[in-house]
Amino acid sequence: MTPDTAGTLSRPPAGPFAAADSALAMDLSTRLERVEARLTEAAAQSDRLPHEASHHLMRAGGKRVRPLLVLLAAELGDGTRSDVLDAAAAVELIHLATLYHDDVMDDAPVRRGAPSAHEVWGNSVAILTGDLLFARASLLSAGLGPDAVRLQATTFERLVLGQLSEFTGPRPEDDPIDHYIRVLSDKTGSLIAAAGEFGIRFSGASDALVDPIRAYGEKVGVAFQLADDIIDLTSDAETSGKTPGTDLREGVPTLPVLYARRAAAAGDASAAEVVALLDADLTSDEALEAARSALAAHPVTDQARAEARRWSEDAITALAVLPAGDVRDGFEAFARQVVERTS
Repeated sequence: MTPDTAGTLSRPPAGPFAAADSALAMDLSTRLERVEARLTEAAAQSDRLPHEASHHLMRAGGKRVRPLLVLLAAELGDGTRSDVLDAAAAVELIHLATLYHDDVMDDAPVRRGAPSAHEVWGNSVAILTGDLLFARASLLSAGLGPDAVRLQATTFERLVLGQLSEFTGPRPEDDPIDHYIRVLSDKTGSLIAAAGEFGIRFSGASDALVDPIRAYGEKVGVAFQLADDIIDLTSDAETSGKTPGTDLREGVPTLPVLYARRAAAAGDASAAEVVALLDADLTSDEALEAARSALAAHPVTDQARAEARRWSEDAITALAVLPAGDVRDGFEAFARQVVERTS
């Protein structure tokens, strides 16, 4: 591996699944190296600017959670198939593309400990680079056949609809918390569910496993994002690779914020004080830090953490029909790890 792509693989083998059987973890790590090579090749461009921009976030590292889920699900069939590696690369390219777009929309200055693409090249280049990566993901899916193209298209639709739903906000008749969970299911759960389905379908595993793997992915995806809400409040930039409080500054109604607003509306004076800080001008770093620290210290953040753990346990329950063994153990370990992580 080159220094540009070694960030992911310098972690323990198949990091999110370290609690799984060590032989399986090593197999996943070896296959992930092959996926990494496919990613580098798939993002290659002949011109310097699109080539550098396309590899920018890839070189910054990342856990490669989604391709690892493809590889783990594929162990329920024949995980050595070449199609599995292409499917894993396609899923990660889709994810990377969304990061370029999300960072522009959120005006986030840092991603994975490196300057966001729009900070380096501007918004237009960052958006177009995301489009390029979507195109390269589509080429990989096309090589897998119509089922892969259909799965990618339906997943992409949900990703966009989730982003639009977040942008427009809940309707007057909607419960804000229910609306937020639906957004997370579309924006995060859909791609994690697709990762599991890709692994099942292109390893030749039983079609009967698609529904439980998708149910697991939807639920663990929500848990994953709810955990990110907590990380945004409680971790520093060096640990998480993100700017703390970015969601607050951008007015993203994360679960701790929604819980605080609900508690304030019910008459909780301490929650009302937090809401007042959240509704202030958060342009200055001082105001943002005051709001962030107050929300992080309030009991609503512990309530949000408990809700993330509930979604994680529900995801594990969805695995009951899977055969007992290393693969199911790996999925269970991942579901628990996502809500205990700090980055």
